Amino acid sequence: MRAMDEYGPVNASEFAEIAAAARPAIFRAQVASWPSVAAAKAGLLDRYLRDQASTRAAPCVVGLPSLKGRFFYRDDMRGMNFGRRDAPLGEVLEQLQEQADSAEPLALAMQSAPTDLVLPGFADANRLDLLPESVRPRIWIGNRIHVATHYNSNDNIACVVGGRRRFTLFPPDQAANLYIGSLELTPAGTPVSMVDVDAPDLARYPRFADALDTAMAAELAPGDAIFIPYLWWHSVRSLDPLSVLVNYWWSATPEAMSPVDALLHALVAIRAQPESRRAAWRALFDHLVFDDAAGAHLPVAARGVLGDLPEAERQEIGRQLALKLSGRS
Repeated sequence: MRAMDEYGPVNASEFAEIAAAARPAIFRAQVASWPSVAAAKAGLLDRYLRDQASTRAAPCVVGLPSLKGRFFYRDDMRGMNFGRRDAPLGEVLEQLQEQADSAEPLALAMQSAPTDLVLPGFADANRLDLLPESVRPRIWIGNRIHVATHYNSNDNIACVVGGRRRFTLFPPDQAANLYIGSLELTPAGTPVSMVDVDAPDLARYPRFADALDTAMAAELAPGDAIFIPYLWWHSVRSLDPLSVLVNYWWSATPEAMSPVDALLHALVAIRAQPESRRAAWRALFDHLVFDDAAGAHLPVAARGVLGDLPEAERQEIGRQLALKLSGRS
């Protein structure tokens, strides 16, 4: 696999330039000065987290040892191979400690919990200076687990606090080679690849070999950070009995309506049409949506949605679409 661009610690201005290129990047030792990272390196991370943990519960997942940490679908794809429940951080840490020495541990994780909820004060003590303070962190705590290849419709910085994590990334244009699973039933809200990155079945998923030709991979240690751009597919494997990651999601541009909603609407409205009609719509989408010059022949005042809409007008169009889809127009 290809290596990602790597940097040492960067400042906010340098990061903004890197992020604008929309390419993944590693920032070695970016958060090495965090007290939580220092605690991890000293073998005191469990105590550090327990001392700050609130009693508020957050979403957790648990799976049998037979899963070997891979949270995924059941074989029949009618459900997941793991269970969900809410639990406070202290309880999760206790269970992780109990499983640490097991030859066949349960797969355990608290996923995407707002630090403001489960670790009050963490964000202030462990500050990422690359983003505005309004971008609040989330924490992921577990043992040796594997998160299936998926995308996020936000830009993302993930900072490794404790344990090592291996990231495997694929560009957005590899979607067809990743064999996307169900859009309605997903492990955590976004579609995932059906292919196990660590043990791909190329007889069943032959195009994945082409995806591997474009893949980027890196292993991160405590103190390292990674930038995962918007819609880049990524698989994450935790490599140690206690693995802690903090991430920040944000959108670089305002969105009056969700592209995910537009995609679902297009699937329902267009996919069932006869091929001749789908071909006609494909041509319109390619021109009107993806061709930046689609309205260039019109006076600026007449371009409407083909031009640069003021945010207020974008919001109004979004409101009208929502009313129409709800049947209340």
